[in-house]
Amino acid sequence: MASTKSAVRYAKALLDLCSEKGLVDAIEKDLQQFINAVQVSNDLRVFLNSPIVRGEKKNTVFQALFANFNPLTLHFFNLVIKNGKEAILPEIANQFNSLLKKQRGIVTGTITSAAPLSASTKETILKRISPAFEGTLSLSESVDPTLLGGFVIRVEDKQIDASAASKLKELKQELVK
Repeated sequence: MASTKSAVRYAKALLDLCSEKGLVDAIEKDLQQFINAVQVSNDLRVFLNSPIVRGEKKNTVFQALFANFNPLTLHFFNLVIKNGKEAILPEIANQFNSLLKKQRGIVTGTITSAAPLSASTKETILKRISPAFEGTLSLSESVDPTLLGGFVIRVEDKQIDASAASKLKELKQELVK
């Protein structure tokens, strides 16, 4: 919990600074590349979390690994490492993306269906539920065969369950009463 609060504070500070300097797109691109690198490389994750490797060494490695990044991004990484918070850098990057989406008015969520949805079906669903949310709705897609049919949409703290499995469960409860 404390690391999440720290990550949000760092992400907000970075977003404020890069907005002020007009570098939002460049920093967003850098942080996305960083997130991708962390997801792909187990060695990088271990390196970030290692208490044995000193901050100066981590900073030198970061400067070499991410030499093509914007100087502001590199300076930010240096600051985070200097403060001993490098283990939460991936979380900071994710929080930055969340704050940026919120600033741009993009609401994210997931749509889970029993089978992959066609583009037209997904578009129809988006058109119908978009008015219920303030901003532009962006849904990532996942498949869960246990739903039997239909879909479940989760956006922020809201859930729309139009799955066959939930309808069957409701019917069973009604019959048992």
